[in-house]
Amino acid sequence: MKSPLQSKIKNIPTESGVYQFKNKDGEIIYIGKAKNVRNRVRSYFQKNKYQTPKNQSMIKRIKDVEWIIVRSNVEALLTEANMIKEIQPKYNVDLKDDKSFPFIRISNEPYPQVLLTRKIEKDGSKYFGPYTDVKNLRYSLKALHKIFPARSCSFYMDDDSVAAQKVKLCLDYHIKKCEGPCEGLVSRDHYNAMIERVIKFLQGRTKETEEYVRRQMEIAAADLRYEDAAMYRDQLNAVRRFKERQRKVTADFDDRDIFALAREDDIGVMTILRIRNGHIFGREKVSLQNLDENEAPVFASVISRFYMDTDFLPKEITVSVLPEGQDELEEWLSDKKGSKVIIRQPQRGEKAKEVRMSYQNAKLLLGEWLINRKKRRELVPKMVNQLQEDLQLKAPPRRIEAFDISHLGGTNTVASMVCFVDGKARKSEYRKFKVKTVEGIDDFASMREVVHRRYFRQKKEKGSLPDLILIDGGKGQLSMAVSALRELGLDYIPIIGLAKKLEEVFVPGISDPQSIHKQSPGLILLRRIRDEAHRFAITFQRSKRKDSLTSLFNDIEGMGPKRVQKLLQSFDSTETIANTELEAITTQTGIPEKIAKMIVKKARSVIK
Repeated sequence: MKSPLQSKIKNIPTESGVYQFKNKDGEIIYIGKAKNVRNRVRSYFQKNKYQTPKNQSMIKRIKDVEWIIVRSNVEALLTEANMIKEIQPKYNVDLKDDKSFPFIRISNEPYPQVLLTRKIEKDGSKYFGPYTDVKNLRYSLKALHKIFPARSCSFYMDDDSVAAQKVKLCLDYHIKKCEGPCEGLVSRDHYNAMIERVIKFLQGRTKETEEYVRRQMEIAAADLRYEDAAMYRDQLNAVRRFKERQRKVTADFDDRDIFALAREDDIGVMTILRIRNGHIFGREKVSLQNLDENEAPVFASVISRFYMDTDFLPKEITVSVLPEGQDELEEWLSDKKGSKVIIRQPQRGEKAKEVRMSYQNAKLLLGEWLINRKKRRELVPKMVNQLQEDLQLKAPPRRIEAFDISHLGGTNTVASMVCFVDGKARKSEYRKFKVKTVEGIDDFASMREVVHRRYFRQKKEKGSLPDLILIDGGKGQLSMAVSALRELGLDYIPIIGLAKKLEEVFVPGISDPQSIHKQSPGLILLRRIRDEAHRFAITFQRSKRKDSLTSLFNDIEGMGPKRVQKLLQSFDSTETIANTELEAITTQTGIPEKIAKMIVKKARSVIK
């Protein structure tokens, strides 16, 4: 008898489209595209077909499939790229740097701005990038602003605002970094002609910029405008310094980008060399994880996502491996550029040498990445390594998150979560919880609630998960925390309980405590983390208690902020105030007896 999934696959359409595999929790774990969606999906489940280890792992987890039929193969390519960028499924190639790619934006305004951005707005602005070498990008921006007097203010400017002089001249005008379009000192046509030269400069056509600036310098000198001539001289020197940083590699002046991948196992680095006017205009890199054996889909994924938001497209893309769906990629890129873009895999000649040079860059960057990863592993503190040994963990628990519950006589129940990375507190990642679903004293149910809330959110937002979870408490609290993780499908995360009295460590499924030496550095680290979680919870509890006391006594006539503060400094709870003699309250706080009577009356009414 066919399973529901097999029956569903049989009914998938045979047109072009995008498909999504989902796991038992309904999460999308893989997104793909195909000219024939049904055939592609069925191919994953053919018994005699070889599947890579990654695919074998994924297929075991597929419980459902969804699909979107589109009008063309190109639309399928774009839909897939956009969805992968947005959802970042577990089994798709992971572009580690993807979210942080910066661009240079030329805003779509009558008087455009030139600025650095990481946010793409579909408003007609032009975007140049992406840039992965931020240091080089900032150097380029510095040179650009030295050469071109583009405005740096963020006001919206048009002819009406200029005529009304709504924006006034700023310091940039007086130090010759802006020509003052805000007050109409240059025309809109003049300003936009300068922006066109900025665009050519960003496209790598620096020779045209150099000639224009040199010509303006000569004209200014001939007209005896020596101050302007000096400004153009400085701009010309800036252009030449920028050009000197660009290595000449070829006599061929066609623009092209060169993609090459160096890899080790399932991680890799892809470099993109940008050739403009025969010079290396820039070198970008993309760090990759979760690579499959077949590199053609990897190249397709990187190329489509790299050019998705940019207006910075070359005539030619050369690659070390031809991408999957080459025809669709070329059609999409050509349509985006407005002229023909071709993708080639050169086998000999100058362009093949350029691909090898790009590969050497990728290989060096990959080696650097691997060395840094090794260093990070080697820098694991001894206490963390000892804790791994004490608990017999598969990996050192570099990130530990610990939970504690605190309440006052069953009221105002709160919880804390502290985070330690490599044995050091990371206070920016501490979290406070107000227990919402539990009434009275029930540390077990409270622990279950906060653990579930914490990791439900982390899972939903794809946040960091710990290498070890520490529960302040014994077997009861631990079992409730484990049940919360199991419900979320996260019970693979190592979790332990640390009992307060005898400092015993409990692990799930074993009734007896772990035999860890009391002076073990690993156990000392656990105690320190547990104590910090307890301190943080108590601090939160006290602040809540003070807030509630403040709100309780604030509305008593004659109780201003100073008297409330004195009361809270002397008495830490409603019960204490209710059981204290009037004379003691007036003596310790200086509050008049008449007001003290109202305080005690209100405190006693609350605790009844």
